[in-house]
Amino acid sequence: MPLKLVFVYNADSGLFNTLTDIAHKLLSPDTYPCQLCAITHGTFRQRDEWRDYLESLDIECEFMHRDAFLAAYPNIKTSLPAIFVDNNGELTPCLSRKDIDAVNSVDELRALLKARCMGC
Repeated sequence: MPLKLVFVYNADSGLFNTLTDIAHKLLSPDTYPCQLCAITHGTFRQRDEWRDYLESLDIECEFMHRDAFLAAYPNIKTSLPAIFVDNNGELTPCLSRKDIDAVNSVDELRALLKARCMGC
């Protein structure tokens, strides 16, 4: 079992970026660049079914925006969004952008996480 899952959104932190993301989701959801956010969050907040799932996990979860991730891990070059397994500070890719982009619901994401990440 991994020590921690690290979820990295393809969006930057901060109020302006959050407001821009909300507008993008509302005005052009088909071109929104972060499928992880689109699946796990509604327009204004985290989806209840996603929050409930995370609370049921027996593992720590960390959530990072693109700018914070790039600052913390400048040597990791990957397309975002992505999900990593953190074993004592060493990040290993678990789900790539391609994997996440193929998912369309919380249930699908949950199943993929169970299959690919929880046995690491």
